[in-house]
Amino acid sequence: MDARTVVEPAPHIQVESLTIVYDKPKAAGALIAVSNVNLDVARGTFVTIVGPSGCGKSSLLLSIAGLVKPASVVFQDFALMPWRTVIDNVRFGLELQRPPRLTGGDLTERACRYVELVGLKGFEHYHPHQLSGGMRQRVGIARALAVDPEILLLDEPFGSLDAQTRDEMGGELLAIWERNKKTALFVTHGIDEAIFLADQIVVMARDPGRITEIISVDLPRPRTVETTDSKRFIEYRKQIRECLGREQS
Repeated sequence: MDARTVVEPAPHIQVESLTIVYDKPKAAGALIAVSNVNLDVARGTFVTIVGPSGCGKSSLLLSIAGLVKPASVVFQDFALMPWRTVIDNVRFGLELQRPPRLTGGDLTERACRYVELVGLKGFEHYHPHQLSGGMRQRVGIARALAVDPEILLLDEPFGSLDAQTRDEMGGELLAIWERNKKTALFVTHGIDEAIFLADQIVVMARDPGRITEIISVDLPRPRTVETTDSKRFIEYRKQIRECLGREQS
């Protein structure tokens, strides 16, 4: 039998030797937010980025958002328009990139599908001030998904939620992701959140911001609350804490 060369698929996201420098206002010199970062993300994988404040997690994500199209970004402050209802907020992204053959009714029908997908059926005509924090975040996720992005970028989307709602939203997000397997990058401060969601965890350190380790997560899916009590999960938690501790010592 002839030997055959196995060709690995090209990464969906590829970052090579990325350095991001910001000018310091009213001060000499510059701030190196990200230094010589290299990262490959395979199509359809869920990658989390964890590290201390100031390590360049968000700068890396925003850089990818500007270099890779199409992409949708979900931020922790929801960024909803208070005068628009749930359905109209979800429609907004569709209105901006509306294909010529789609009517207003088509856009509403599509927006309704994603509102239902994130568990908000029945709340279509509510305004953001009538919703809980977790519900507002679901609207943000529905709006991002409705435009059918190839890549979903999430910058601490659950950071402003209480612990219980945050855990619930993590489970909801995974359930949604399992249905379409979009390539996803998720920035978080939470170690357990990073492990629970990810196929791979990117650990970053600061001064300057850089990647110190990339950890592949071998936990079966779908994941449940019981996953966080497993021996393997606890081992991953210890490994990440040790990585972060080495950089701070």
